[in-house]
Amino acid sequence: MGSKRIWVSEDLHGRLRSANRPNETLGETVERLVDGYSLTTFADDADDLDLAFSVADATDRTGVTPPSADE
Repeated sequence: MGSKRIWVSEDLHGRLRSANRPNETLGETVERLVDGYSLTTFADDADDLDLAFSVADATDRTGVTPPSADE
């Protein structure tokens, strides 16, 4: 099997490294993470999404959830 080189952002590279298992190449990590994930699987997963939810609405728009009134 041949190989190809792809360019990814530093952020994505860091995320892949954090998902990397011991003695696993980054290519093997990518393959493990995407293996078997088809458009049909995505559509099935999308059925479970709360499309009315937004991070901005659930936070104070800074990405940080504000403390509740009880705290």
